[in-house]
Amino acid sequence: MLLHLHLRDFVIVPELDIDLAGGFTVLTGETGAGKSILIDALKLALGERADSSVVRAGAQRAEISAEFSLCPPLAAWLDEQGFAAEADTLLLRRVIDAQGKSRGFLNGSPATAAQLKAAGEWLVDIHGQHAYQGLVRREVVTHLLDGYAGAQDEAWAVALAWAQWRDADAALQQARGDVGALAEERERLQWQCEELDRLRPAEGEWATLEGEHKRLAHVSSLLEDFALAQGALDGEDVSALSLLAQAQQALERAAQVDAGLQPLVQQIDAAQTSLSDLSHELRRLAERTEADPQRLAELDARLSGWMNLARKHRVAAADLPQTHRALRDKLQQLDRSIDLPALENAEQAAQAALQKAAAKLSAKRRKAAQQLAKAVQAAMQELGMPGGRFDVALTPLDAVGARGAEAVELQVAAHPGAELRALGKVASGGELSRIALAVAVTTSALQDTETLIFDEVDAGIGGAVAQTVGRLLRRLGGDRQVLAVTHLAQVAACAQQHFAVRKHSTDGQTASLLDALDLSQRRSEIARMLGGNAQSSAALEHASELLSACETPSLETR
Repeated sequence: MLLHLHLRDFVIVPELDIDLAGGFTVLTGETGAGKSILIDALKLALGERADSSVVRAGAQRAEISAEFSLCPPLAAWLDEQGFAAEADTLLLRRVIDAQGKSRGFLNGSPATAAQLKAAGEWLVDIHGQHAYQGLVRREVVTHLLDGYAGAQDEAWAVALAWAQWRDADAALQQARGDVGALAEERERLQWQCEELDRLRPAEGEWATLEGEHKRLAHVSSLLEDFALAQGALDGEDVSALSLLAQAQQALERAAQVDAGLQPLVQQIDAAQTSLSDLSHELRRLAERTEADPQRLAELDARLSGWMNLARKHRVAAADLPQTHRALRDKLQQLDRSIDLPALENAEQAAQAALQKAAAKLSAKRRKAAQQLAKAVQAAMQELGMPGGRFDVALTPLDAVGARGAEAVELQVAAHPGAELRALGKVASGGELSRIALAVAVTTSALQDTETLIFDEVDAGIGGAVAQTVGRLLRRLGGDRQVLAVTHLAQVAACAQQHFAVRKHSTDGQTASLLDALDLSQRRSEIARMLGGNAQSSAALEHASELLSACETPSLETR
């Protein structure tokens, strides 16, 4: 919930600090005093678009900070996003300068407006004067009903099944439309694959073929070079080994005179042994190397086949095996795409799965629609609409869509005998506000956020209905934090925490100030809101009656 709100140089607020508690809190004040400024500031902290108009005249920048208690799911989200969440609170901060540039922070780390908004979705749900507007949007109403029905998993399953059916149907329709062109493409691919199948190019084979061909093509020169090398090492005339033998004899004689030359004798022995082994290896190579015209012809033909197909496919010869695999994969994919019976079976299976998922969702919706309609209708009676009726209409669609098999619409008959009509066609703004409030109270348990804010949703009502609205909001505050901006004394009297906003002028400058009211101050403020003299005994007595009525034990447990 919202624990603390701090403003500096925001619109007409020089500086403000407000500590908030759980339960039901109201903000009151004269028209134009700045009650909604606080809500606007909170919206900015929660990522709403900002501009320079929010900076107080003469100031360099406006600053808004909002501190909330931290729930485990939000803590996990912060960790995923890389924001520190060491404490059990979350601080959202927004700075807007006089040029309209904005910076956001989460727990002191820079954050985008989108990240502030994402965090805000876990924290606050704001209902404005026109909260009913969302209730005329089909997707909003559908989501609301599914939440009330506890059918989120079924709704997700329908959306997934619909996406799978859409893909299967698209593949089938494309195959039906392109069957001729696909058949021609398949014939071309089949011919190319058969050509490569006959060659059967293996990975790494090209390099092996080139090496073997090069050796066989140069057998004569290899034998000549082997003979020259062996002759130089161990020929009949002067050779390396005969010269080494002479050197060995000379060193052995010298070593008989100087024993220190013995290591040199050993080195020349080793050299002689190494050259002798080399000579024997050259002789063996020469014996194994012989011309093989037949094998050379086979290699010529094999290499020619590789090169011809490589040129045809415009790839390097060494890449021909990869090209073969790619064409084979493409052919298999094409075979699947033009297998109309298989595609028809897949589409029918996906359609059956979609119908089954939609039927489960529809069953839950029908049951919940009756319960939701009954609960909202009961709340309408409390909100000064006796005899009013409410219905959640489920109209079957021609085909199952991503949101199910029916369109969801809220319908209202505001007066006894009136015909049920779509909520958006109800004329009275006051009635719309009350209906939206009835829906909000009825579905409040579905909200994930711990803080609900109502910004003058009680517009257009008064009297006993206003007191009922106050009681409902206080009841709503029993399990979460509820903040309401109101101009109705009956609503304000039901609050557990009361702040008054007032304007103060000094040296030609106007500032908006906020006061936390004690019981005596609340009596005076409620007396003012009743429209009389705030200090008259009659107004104060009436205010005391309202406060006492809202403190009855039945109000807390009703």
